[in-house]
Amino acid sequence: MADTQNLSGEDSLIARYFKPLAIDPGAFGLVDDAAILRSAGEDIVVTTDAVVEGVHYLAADPPDTIARKALRVNLSDLAAKGAVPAGFVLTLALRNREDAWLRPFADALGEDAKSFACPLLGGDTVSTPGPQMISITAFGRVPQGRMVGRIGARPGDRILVTGTIGDAALGLHVLTGGAAAGALTSDPAARDFLVSRYRVPRPRNALAQAVRDHASAAMDVSDGLAGDLAKLCAASGVSATVDVANIPLSAAAAGLVARKAVGVETLLAGGDDYEVLCTVPPAQSDALIASGRAAGLAVTAIGTIVAGQEPPRFLDGQGQELTLKRLSYSHF
Repeated sequence: MADTQNLSGEDSLIARYFKPLAIDPGAFGLVDDAAILRSAGEDIVVTTDAVVEGVHYLAADPPDTIARKALRVNLSDLAAKGAVPAGFVLTLALRNREDAWLRPFADALGEDAKSFACPLLGGDTVSTPGPQMISITAFGRVPQGRMVGRIGARPGDRILVTGTIGDAALGLHVLTGGAAAGALTSDPAARDFLVSRYRVPRPRNALAQAVRDHASAAMDVSDGLAGDLAKLCAASGVSATVDVANIPLSAAAAGLVARKAVGVETLLAGGDDYEVLCTVPPAQSDALIASGRAAGLAVTAIGTIVAGQEPPRFLDGQGQELTLKRLSYSHF
């Protein structure tokens, strides 16, 4: 542990909580105001996301889950681009410096940085009188010219999605007393599962290479499946047809829909899923699904890319189009 007696408040905080995380040589032990990220014949993918108290997490959320969410939402972006994590920089806007909050936050951040092979390279800490904010910029590596963007989907491509959809939105309902909370009073296991999906995303980095090898376009589902698919289609200049019955749901989510405790729109537009949404030529879709299976991850075909400029159509089990009042979560 560094001697912090002669350091400023910011330098002391960094030395105590975050210098032990900066194990990559390019971080220089966080004693410099810049870092080096080396690359040899690769493209560097850059993504940034912030999580703000009261917007992306609740004030009562445990600090370890906040740390994991802050890093993992960025790792999710890298996974959807087909990139391998290379490192990240961190900006913290804090109201106070209490060890009871910072210690579990830093410990969890370090654990995730190690398990996802995404080391801390540097950052900044500032004081704020308002809500706390954690901003992370993450870097990833891909072979030159191989990043998978939102542009590239073509008519006939299959639409695939990883994991299950809508769990995080329901977890927020549980925490804030929404419809799901009352419907699950006698099912603590389901409540805990949904809350964990909201608080701690599961980025699909194990599937990054398969996305890079097979997908024509991809993005992660952060603001809601319906709205994010619309963004991907708009970027590619295409439209889509989705079979809602094929959208993968967890047992907890499916049970709530079956009991009419929540509507399917809540799941499609709720956000915070952090699953990979991608389009794949038909001849390659089975290979991507198999890659997911080998990684212990379900990948499900939910629809087809079609020609046109209109918004994606969501069809129920009888082939009737669903009218969605909203497509995604809005930050404003």
